[in-house]
Amino acid sequence: MDSNIKPADSIQTTCPYCGVGCGVAATPSLVAGDKSHPANQGRLCVKGSALHDTLVPNGRLLKPQVEGEERSWPEALAAVRDAIRDAVDHYGPGSVALYLSGQLLTEDYYVANKLAKGFIGTPHVDTNSRLCMSSAVAAHKRAFGEDCVPGCYEDLELADLLVLAGSNAAWAHPVLYQRMQASQRAGRRVVVIDPRRTATADLADLHLKLKPGTDTVLLNGLLVWLVQHGATNSDYIARHCSGFEETLASAQEVAPSVTSVATQCDLDEDDVEQFYRWYADTPRTVTTFSQGINQSVAGTDNCNAIINCHLATGRVGRPGASPFSLTGQPNAMGGREVGGLANTLAAHMEYDTPGARERLAGFWDTDRLPEAPGFKAVELFEAVHRGDIKVLWIMGTNPAVSLPDSARVCEALAACPTVIVSDCMANTDTTAFAKILLPAAGWGEKDGTVTNSERCISRQRSFLPLTSEARPDWQILTSVARELGHARAFQYQRPADIFREHAMLSALACKASDGRQVFDIGALAQLTEAQYNQLEPVQWPVSIDEAGDVTGTPRLFSDGRFATDNGRARMVPISAGLPRQVVTSRYPLVVNTGRIRDQWHSMTRTALVSRLLTHRQEPSIEIHPDDALHYGINDGTLCQLTGPGPEAFLGRARLTVDQRPGEVFIPIHWSGCFASQSVATNLIAAVTDPISGQPESKHGVASLSSLASRWQARLMRRGSGGGLGKLAGFCDYWCRQPLTHSTSWWLAGNQTIDWGSDARSWLGGEPQLIMADAAQGRFRAAWVVDGRLDAVLLVDREVGLLPDLAWLDQCFSAERLSADQRQCLLAGRSVETEEIGALVCSCFQVGDRQIASAIRRGHTTLEALGQTLKCGTNCGSCVPEIRELLAHPA
Repeated sequence: MDSNIKPADSIQTTCPYCGVGCGVAATPSLVAGDKSHPANQGRLCVKGSALHDTLVPNGRLLKPQVEGEERSWPEALAAVRDAIRDAVDHYGPGSVALYLSGQLLTEDYYVANKLAKGFIGTPHVDTNSRLCMSSAVAAHKRAFGEDCVPGCYEDLELADLLVLAGSNAAWAHPVLYQRMQASQRAGRRVVVIDPRRTATADLADLHLKLKPGTDTVLLNGLLVWLVQHGATNSDYIARHCSGFEETLASAQEVAPSVTSVATQCDLDEDDVEQFYRWYADTPRTVTTFSQGINQSVAGTDNCNAIINCHLATGRVGRPGASPFSLTGQPNAMGGREVGGLANTLAAHMEYDTPGARERLAGFWDTDRLPEAPGFKAVELFEAVHRGDIKVLWIMGTNPAVSLPDSARVCEALAACPTVIVSDCMANTDTTAFAKILLPAAGWGEKDGTVTNSERCISRQRSFLPLTSEARPDWQILTSVARELGHARAFQYQRPADIFREHAMLSALACKASDGRQVFDIGALAQLTEAQYNQLEPVQWPVSIDEAGDVTGTPRLFSDGRFATDNGRARMVPISAGLPRQVVTSRYPLVVNTGRIRDQWHSMTRTALVSRLLTHRQEPSIEIHPDDALHYGINDGTLCQLTGPGPEAFLGRARLTVDQRPGEVFIPIHWSGCFASQSVATNLIAAVTDPISGQPESKHGVASLSSLASRWQARLMRRGSGGGLGKLAGFCDYWCRQPLTHSTSWWLAGNQTIDWGSDARSWLGGEPQLIMADAAQGRFRAAWVVDGRLDAVLLVDREVGLLPDLAWLDQCFSAERLSADQRQCLLAGRSVETEEIGALVCSCFQVGDRQIASAIRRGHTTLEALGQTLKCGTNCGSCVPEIRELLAHPA
């Protein structure tokens, strides 16, 4: 994929999606994996491979806006200044809040934190990283004394036992999954702990399909079993750990035996015993954990239960042996480094660390630093809802979609006197509430650094000019700081100036801790502009030798000394942390949420690429067949999940035995911009882990029913197609899907519509081609202008009767329809066109029907299918699905 990029033509930068932190070689027209970057070594997932396709002006926020009117930058900055000043003067600095994003660069984050906490004087600075990583952060602090990931990616390859807990790495961290897959060898084992059978389970030797919310039971049971069988490292515990006896006693109360564990977790006793035995017998064990562990009311305890077992066996910071937290966003860790969480100061300094507040105030030369932590994300928006926050500045994130109880979050945003949004996109569910909109630089225009899941700092280098009047976030923040009268403290001219200050502060914090603090990049404080621009990926803590060579640290705590006051790791007693949202007779189903393979967050970028929407085209509800039979639901039925909140979730049923009975799975990505009623967080209550503040996003409750509809339809319009406007009122369900040459809507409704007389309203013009069969409930029409296709409407009683749209979309690219196209238009396909079926391989647009046909022709191995169809030969994300088709050919 990268053979067409010449070094002289490309810029080495980083991918803006997940926390793997892949290096990419980028040009405006092509993006490839950077073979020299240690994180991915040239690999790239389908989202990363499509990055150049997102570099389009469609939907960009181009100019500042104040109250819906375009304004100049000076006018917009003055409006921000006045709003902040008025709030502080009348209500105090705590009436102002910033809500940041793990997609900001470290330099952006640093300036935001400094401005808010240091000079506005508000402690209320939090980030969407609270929603994905804060439980791991809290657990690291409790166990190690500091927020440190002890291992590195190489450990995933060196491990002889790889445990994946609450992590669908094949879809959420595909490049790491590829590295795990490539390192498979004789004697190596993989255990997946997840209530669902995900694509990642394709790698598993053992899949523990446990009952949701019982992770602490399984892990406490592991600790008890290790002690009972003499499999702990007593010498390591005695020399390097504290709290072992209390931790063991608590574990014995929760999980006294394998039988108890199996019963509570709804697992086979032999499988539990097998896992425990493998863990005991394998010194090189890595446990990776992600959102399935973190997003829980017991998220911090889940993480500490994992760490407890590693400490009990001395498997921390050693090659192939560590607990490993997989970060959800590209710069969640960079944001944590600079104090982007409400309960931290900066440079890993804490509010409750003696002297830290005074040290930071002196470094920044300010007397406005808050004395106590601010509101965490869910608390913050509740404070907005009750009117305590008068000015809310949201940067690079979409909380109207991502926070739990989304309907209440939208109420809060609507009531807030001044919502400021900095974003690169104009239309999101959140920008709709903004009084002030500030156009921020997008990916490709940004310059700075990010830190990935293995503590690796990489340069984000710009390779595009700024679009229209967009500005980098750090520059917007610096301008506001100057407007507020703090020019002397914000004299930054370029990102390197900020990075050097950030590095200098880390050195100060490390020195003040008598060397206990691990986070130390002070050696980079003296980088020249040229050295900063040429900085190679490096893992902190960082040192520089006399020759000027920068050296990182792949593993931490390998000597058994930790960042606590006494140098010992702390084992933490863990109780059984049961979910707060429990099923009832009214809401009998557990709702799990998560990512799908080709999408990212709320789709503002990935939905710009049509091929990333072909694998999963609509919101879906994954249901076990037994539950589907009970509720009278067929595969493909439009369904409704209704929870205790005011808003339901609509999606199309996907029947699968990968789900446990009594549980459903829904994707997190669809927003009000892309579907009528498919925001997953509407089914998630705003309950949080009491330590980390992370929401219980993996465990909602709901009832299930089919969505009554008289008709289902597909509407396609040329180009961006505009919106549905008043027509949305006739639909009980709609979902927008941008295609290559057109925009398509999935539609369904229960109203009686006279399609013949109303077709013009739907198409936008008078149809020239019409096919109607009232007895079958079928109507099809097309609007053709001067031989060019402008719109198509396809109506049927069931969605399964509607044709594949790939061929139809191609018809929109023609300036004049051919005779064959015109003849076949209302059929939805040419007789000469093979329907590819449901998409499996996004990289090469290969569908399940094509794969099934190739299998029937004798291509019965993964390698043979790759040779004939290319599927599975690029990013590898589709390999588990190809294996499933090979195992169960049609």
